[in-house]
Amino acid sequence: MLADGNVISSARNKIFNMRKELDYFYIENALGWNQEWFQDWSMYDGGCAAVTACDLCIYLARVKGVKALYPYRADNLNKTDYLSFSAIMKKYLHPSWQGIDTLERYLSGLSAYWNHAGAGILKADGLHGTVSWKEAAGQIRERIDDGILVPYLLLYHKNSRFKDFQWHWFNLAGYEKFEDEFYVKAVTYGDFCWFNLRELWNTGYQKKGGIIRIFT
Repeated sequence: MLADGNVISSARNKIFNMRKELDYFYIENALGWNQEWFQDWSMYDGGCAAVTACDLCIYLARVKGVKALYPYRADNLNKTDYLSFSAIMKKYLHPSWQGIDTLERYLSGLSAYWNHAGAGILKADGLHGTVSWKEAAGQIRERIDDGILVPYLLLYHKNSRFKDFQWHWFNLAGYEKFEDEFYVKAVTYGDFCWFNLRELWNTGYQKKGGIIRIFT
């Protein structure tokens, strides 16, 4: 269960500027895949990177027409097919004792799967958490405006509000820009939360995560 439910903060009372949400898919009554459905303990406990990659590939197959990325019916999603797909993705983004804790490890596994699937024409790179939150906001907005999910890696965070998201990968599927703030829609565990990007990005730790930028 996500710490903040589906509630956005009181910043909604500020002047509204712009909002965009992507058409994420559902599996049964969940938004994307719920990691708690895994029977495999390694995936239940540490499969978040693989889940974001699976969701990303399904999304690209459904919305961008990159059919090679998902070997099942993208118009008829179900748990059985997703579990089979996640077993394939696990070979490329395998959970380990420290997880997929760098953008480079994620990119390496994702690119290897794309090449395996015959979709090597896709390109991706990483934007590290050492850049300013405003630069990150611009990059996130650009990708989402282009209709692309944004995988996000959060490592440790000093704000307890993000305790359920520490050392975790999730997808960004929307943004809302106010006069002086920028919020992102984080999808994970079959649900979503809205977060202030300035607060989310500025973790207070030297070791940073960041975002993955996909180009089609």
